[in-house]
Amino acid sequence: MFDKLRSLFGGSKEEHVPSVIHDYSLMAVDIHSHLIPGIDDGSKTMEDSVFLIKSLYDLGFKKLITSPHVMADGYVNSTETILSGRDKVREAIKQNGIDIQFDATGEYNIDEGMYAKIEKNDLIPIGKNYIMVEMPFLAKPAIMGDIMYKLQTAGYNVILAHPERYGYFYENDFSSYNSLKDRNILFQVNIASLSGTYGKGARYSAEKMINENMVDFIGTDLHGTKHLEFLKECVGLKYLEKIITYDKLLNKTLL
Repeated sequence: MFDKLRSLFGGSKEEHVPSVIHDYSLMAVDIHSHLIPGIDDGSKTMEDSVFLIKSLYDLGFKKLITSPHVMADGYVNSTETILSGRDKVREAIKQNGIDIQFDATGEYNIDEGMYAKIEKNDLIPIGKNYIMVEMPFLAKPAIMGDIMYKLQTAGYNVILAHPERYGYFYENDFSSYNSLKDRNILFQVNIASLSGTYGKGARYSAEKMINENMVDFIGTDLHGTKHLEFLKECVGLKYLEKIITYDKLLNKTLL
């Protein structure tokens, strides 16, 4: 399967090259992480959160927009839960003297619960009314198109989290990605995908998206210390440099 993906998407071996990119300061803003303690599968304690945030600051980030999972069946986080958690983390950042901006949105799972959230306007947008959504990894939800349409007609600009990780989009060709871009869906690629952390298929897909200027945002998807190591390993990768210096990358517009 991976040989087919490589031939379709032009994937290559992970390649470190002489680079002007030594940290993530050019990226400036991360829009995807799990740094509010205890509300999803990310940070467990406030001490963990402070350590991870300080580590991201040391890697050059100027602003973090954390994005806890919001699911109808699982992490049932509300707007109130997320924003109150954000404020507690902000206070901890201040107490620890970390000079970084901190905000929050949600990583909204495309499930039946989204209909009520859209109807009640119970969503936390960022920037230009951006809302980030995710999907199950095993199968495309039947309501995907309808949810995205309803979000867009409600005035939101939809960001699809880590599209390179959905294997059902790249099993045969690239047409599913092209179709989403034709519908003005924005793509947020995970940095660690570029090192093969999520598998060869995800890496080949991410590289092809970068080559074709389809990536609008990149993100850490930071859950814990293991992800910090992935971020450090990615510095110097050819495709990280290519996307982080892309003049239409939108991360910095959220400063």
